[in-house]
Amino acid sequence: MALNTSAEAPVPVGEISRLIGGWIDRLGAVWVEGQITQLSRRPGAGVVFLTLRDPSYDISIGVTCFRQVFDAVADVVGEGARVVVHAKPEWYAPRGQLSLRAAEIRPVGVGELLARLEMLKKALAAEGLFAAGRKKPLPFLPQLIGLVCGRASAAERDVLENARHRWPAVRFEVRNVPVQGVHAVPQVVQAVKELDAIEEVDVIIVARGGGSVEDLLPFSDEQLVRAVAECRTPVVSAIGHEPDNPLLDFVADLRASTPTDAAKRVVPDVGEEAERVRMLRDRGRRCVDALVAREERGLAHALARPAMEDPHRMVDERADHVASLVDRSRRTLGHLLDRADSELTHTHARVVALSPAATLKRGYAVLQKDDGQVVRDPGDVEPGEALRARVAEGEFTVRADG
Repeated sequence: MALNTSAEAPVPVGEISRLIGGWIDRLGAVWVEGQITQLSRRPGAGVVFLTLRDPSYDISIGVTCFRQVFDAVADVVGEGARVVVHAKPEWYAPRGQLSLRAAEIRPVGVGELLARLEMLKKALAAEGLFAAGRKKPLPFLPQLIGLVCGRASAAERDVLENARHRWPAVRFEVRNVPVQGVHAVPQVVQAVKELDAIEEVDVIIVARGGGSVEDLLPFSDEQLVRAVAECRTPVVSAIGHEPDNPLLDFVADLRASTPTDAAKRVVPDVGEEAERVRMLRDRGRRCVDALVAREERGLAHALARPAMEDPHRMVDERADHVASLVDRSRRTLGHLLDRADSELTHTHARVVALSPAATLKRGYAVLQKDDGQVVRDPGDVEPGEALRARVAEGEFTVRADG
């Protein structure tokens, strides 16, 4: 319950410490898992002091236990070991210090660790963190490579030397961090996030030269796995440990078997690329030569055709044909005109022969009255009536008699 205090009525430090101790005493014993970072076993002392740290976070707590409790596991437990402790929280009022009083310490075995990792692996896989669709492709030629590794380690040397041997112009942004122990996870996570925040970094390599299952536990930590999954930059896992794969291998965009393999797969070989360029250039030249040769053969074949050898030949042949058709058309038209002229002459002769003028030339005359009516019947003429007689050479007037 909250205390009623004020500046005029404060609570003494001793009272606060006593109250905190009372609240902590109400807590029961708990099972706590962590990694031993400091171990103090003074000769002759009946109490052993150790510090238990959370491998994933920068949090630790002091633990005390009687010597016989620790002696039961002293042969298999030391600094850096992961343990499970059954302890009760205690509050040391004079110093205002919280600690755990351990009644039992159990080492976490490899089999148990692997079982936990398998459960974590399944849970993360169910979230889709290991899905192939999330993998980002690596750039063909990275200009700046981020490297997370141990200080002055063989992994760092292998990556740098092999990468620069393959492509001398490649540049690195190196972050040296602990790669095992209680400080590994937070510092590796921080290094990965720092490199991912640098725009110029094209790919990040997390490298370590192998080790035991316990040594590689930081690279299976859930916090590191999620940090890598959130990276916008492609991440390469180069943990040189073939029998067991840390969870980093599954979330990374590329898994390399060793740091040397990571350098070979991230950085192209300048000699190989130069040879590939030469081969492609030769292949392109051959393709162009073959294309030109094929077109030259086609052109020669086209030029060998008669129409190309003597372009005017076809025109001359067509000109002769046109001249022949013109002559034929002229002859045909002449025949038609001659026949038409003959028919016209014949028709003209017939018309002339049958015309009134021809009849008049044979001595006949046409009699017409004054109104121009032709006299066909003698009964149509009155005695003494004047008529106009038309003959071949003209006309004259006659008068009917009787």
